[in-house]
This record gives sequence, C-alpha cells and structure tokens, in this order.
Amino acid sequence: MGSDHMPIGRRERAKQDKRERIMTAAREPFAEHCVARVTTQQVARRADVVVGTLHLYASTKAELLIMVQNEKFAAAVDSGLAAANATVGQGALEPVIALIRPVVECVREHIENGRTYVRELVFGDPAEPYRQVGLTLAGRLEDGITSLLTRNEDIGAADAATLARVITAIIHISTTATVCLHRSDEAVLADIRDQIHATLAPHVRAA
Repeated sequence: MGSDHMPIGRRERAKQDKRERIMTAAREPFAEHCVARVTTQQVARRADVVVGTLHLYASTKAELLIMVQNEKFAAAVDSGLAAANATVGQGALEPVIALIRPVVECVREHIENGRTYVRELVFGDPAEPYRQVGLTLAGRLEDGITSLLTRNEDIGAADAATLARVITAIIHISTTATVCLHRSDEAVLADIRDQIHATLAPHVRAA
C-alpha cells in the first residue's frame, strides 16, 4: 500500500523542484531589471527547463513577477507585524506605520516591478493562483491594520475594518503614483503618515 503512494510523492517532489528552480531563476532578473526587460525564455534557460514547462508553472511574465514578489511581500508583512507588535501603548498611528514600513519598502525596492505587482493584484484575474496568494497576503496586511486599530478604545471593530481599507488604498496609490516615482522611501512614508494621521484623527480622542 505504501509503495502505491511513492510515484505520487516523486512526481510532487519533481514539481516542487522545478517550481523552486523557476523561482530561483526569476529572482535575479526581476531584482535587476524591470518586467519589460525580462523574458520567459531567459528565465526558462536559467532554470534549465523548456519554455513550455515554465508555462505550466507561470503562464505569463506577469505571473512570474507575482510569484517572485509574493515571496518578498510575505516577508515584508511578517516583518511589519512583528514590528507593530512591539509598539504596544504607542497610540493608533505608530503601530500602523511600523506595520506598513517594510511593505512600502518592499514595493519600492524595484519601483517599476512593485508598481506592476500592485496593479496586477488590483486589476488582474483574482482566480489565477499566484494572484490568489498575493491577494491573501494583502488581506493579511489589511487584517493586521484592523487588529492594530481595534487596540484603541476609540475605534470600534466596524470602523477599524473600514479604516484599514482606506489605509491600504493610501498605500497602493502612494507606492504606484507616477508623481511619487522619484521620491525617497522616507519621503513617501512621511506623506503616507500624514494621510493616515488625517484619516484617523476624527476617530481618536486627543491625548
């Protein structure tokens, strides 16, 4: 009976190995170049697979980018949540800024690819598997903001959820708007801070 499962295990391991090779092969080109200058042929060659095999794992160049960016986005959300959890007692604004800082830095690490990633998540096919993963990560970010806001006794659960959606919209616009392309991360974060402060001010009593 056990031997019946071994071929399936080998196939799954082979698929996982190819997926990891493709991921590894895609990381460096996307770290160095914008999405327009990376080709699926280039990634396939680096992964030592034929293009047809690569398309079984990521059917478009956009999906390849999403695959790579999801990994970075997940690490940024984890880092932000850990930083935010260390800000207990610092009001409503500072924990949210601690959470979103690594996310903003992640999206802006390679600005054009970060912009493409956000646009793909917002406007792309939500049923595509890698976009589903990215949207789940975006949901974790939004849920994390909601949880932080509900620590404040002035903000109810329903308002916290609505405010979290507004804050994520602020992040999306501020990290993808053309006018912000040549600004530093700190300048963009300062502008985001001001927007979030203005958004939260009506809901939080002055200290």
